[in-house]
Amino acid sequence: MSTFITAVGEGVLLEHVVKELKAHYEVTWIRSLEMPVPENTDLLLVLEDGWNPASSIMGEKIAREYGIGWLRGFVAFGEGVIGPFVTPDSAGCSQCADVRRIMTGSDREDLWNIQHTLLEGAQARQDEWVSRNGIQQMACVICHEVNLWSEGKRVRTDQAVHLVNMRTLENSRHLFLPDSQCPMCSSLVDDSPLLAEMPLKPSMKISEDSFRSRSMEELSTFLTKDYLDPRTGLLNHKMIDFETPFADVIVNLPLMNGNEGSAGRTNSYAVSEKTAILEGLERFCGMDPKGKRTKVYDCYSNLESALNPLDVGVHSAEQYAEKGFPFTPYHPDKKMNWVWGYSLLKNTPILVPERLAYYSMGCGGGYIFETSNGCAIGGSGEEAIFHGMLEVLERDSFLMSWYAELPLPRIDPRSSGDQELHMMIDRMKEIAGYDLYLYNATMEHGIPCILTIIKKSIADTGDLNMICAAGAHLDPVKAVKSAVFESVGMIEPLNKEFNKNKETYVKMLRDSSLVKKMDDHGMVYGLPEAEERFGFLLNQDQPLQTFEEAFQMKRTHPDLTEDVKGLLEVFRELNMDVIAVDQTSSELARNGLHCVKVLIPGMLPMTFGHHLRRLEGLNRVLEVPKKLGYTDRHLTPGELNPYPHPFP
Repeated sequence: MSTFITAVGEGVLLEHVVKELKAHYEVTWIRSLEMPVPENTDLLLVLEDGWNPASSIMGEKIAREYGIGWLRGFVAFGEGVIGPFVTPDSAGCSQCADVRRIMTGSDREDLWNIQHTLLEGAQARQDEWVSRNGIQQMACVICHEVNLWSEGKRVRTDQAVHLVNMRTLENSRHLFLPDSQCPMCSSLVDDSPLLAEMPLKPSMKISEDSFRSRSMEELSTFLTKDYLDPRTGLLNHKMIDFETPFADVIVNLPLMNGNEGSAGRTNSYAVSEKTAILEGLERFCGMDPKGKRTKVYDCYSNLESALNPLDVGVHSAEQYAEKGFPFTPYHPDKKMNWVWGYSLLKNTPILVPERLAYYSMGCGGGYIFETSNGCAIGGSGEEAIFHGMLEVLERDSFLMSWYAELPLPRIDPRSSGDQELHMMIDRMKEIAGYDLYLYNATMEHGIPCILTIIKKSIADTGDLNMICAAGAHLDPVKAVKSAVFESVGMIEPLNKEFNKNKETYVKMLRDSSLVKKMDDHGMVYGLPEAEERFGFLLNQDQPLQTFEEAFQMKRTHPDLTEDVKGLLEVFRELNMDVIAVDQTSSELARNGLHCVKVLIPGMLPMTFGHHLRRLEGLNRVLEVPKKLGYTDRHLTPGELNPYPHPFP
């Protein structure tokens, strides 16, 4: 039975391919997709010597209309691009490949602009860097793909592109993930109460002392392969930082307006790489809705099952009145986008402002500044919820301690009995020259929280004098290790910036309104003269607590879900709700990963930029100090710490 192939296009590449295929197949050649494609076509090839994005879009539409597979090949800026080989009704099309390929480039914004210009009707031309040998190489690859398809074998460009350098003839194959937001092949579903439901199911731990449901060995089978690639990866770059005392690895999440680095910090470079990838995926999912299509646009006063936006804290009237402030006051009759979350205490779906659930929704029309606070990734939904809750607790305890200036009890880190932690402290001291100051920041809920300060052993070295961090965990030793890894990993990168712009940070110390960005917070408190603001922590003469004295060791379970339920009961007793928004995209769901945003109304949210602090309506910061015995009365707003927080 004959196989009918239609080849579309003009140029040397098409001529080479058609000449080769005609010896084995029935091949019809048409110059443009504006001409009718024969109805008996089994395979569509779109081959060009230049870059014509419109051809790819038309090829996708026609192939899907005919229910046939198709393959493209073209040359752009001295590089031949072959693939993907797209089969009917499958995810992972040419548009997905273009998004991934363009986004990984440092010139991505220029490439998007060129693509849009070409789509608007600009004449596509033969690429200036086309070479005869490069075209021949491309033709060989394309013909081989056709032969594999004809024989019923899996082609190499299924969800992949093959790249050929026109000058060096370097060949490379790059896998890509289908784009969850692709207008051509994505099956994005409408957000709904049903999809928001997250009833807790058993999630067994991988070991007695672990709080993870899947091992790093299992995750390693797909994390790098599926997500990290320099040309088509959702994450496109990896850097091993040899300057830090521990094994730090940074991966890059490319964004249209820049790059977002994600760090993995452990005692193993292999584990740090996987951790960094997971962190990058968490950020990818947390920026905007990729798993569901937002459908509710209304005002709070019209909605029945919705979170009151005031319950999570807003900016003050004075902040909103500031000239150039990027947000407008909340009003219950003001319409906004809402997404469905799930109340884990009431076991019911609840609407949440989209700007609370995702942290990169911009400023226009927004009423608050939100960060990735409470976003977490896990091998199960329960695991993600567990770690999302802990992050909310960590940030809340840090801000409570700072704004209320709580004289937290200092803890002796050597009393932990954990040999690895002891060696980490010694290594930090020996290599970086910093001492660890550890404080018990557990709040009224009783869940172990810590605050750390690493302080330069020898003053006046010119480097950052101190760096703060925080942690929260049922196992307080894990909380301390996390904080140490985080703060020590910042030493060298921040020191370089600190020494270069020290005068700028001196000005910020004198004028808090100049603290505008995330890094500003940590940099200001790297100045030796800023140390006096930590007097409520550093100038203590009370005996150090031991871990045993500081923390009531909570019983944990082999099932992580039972630990989650234990945390939920704590908040039930405090009459505080816990809401989870499922942020999981198809890119993660394919590998059984889950991403959530946890909101605990009443907890203090981490913000960056002193002008964007959010304390209005959050009375815990005024009341909890008395509950814990730090004060004999409730605080007033005027008694709160007026300075920018030092969370880096």
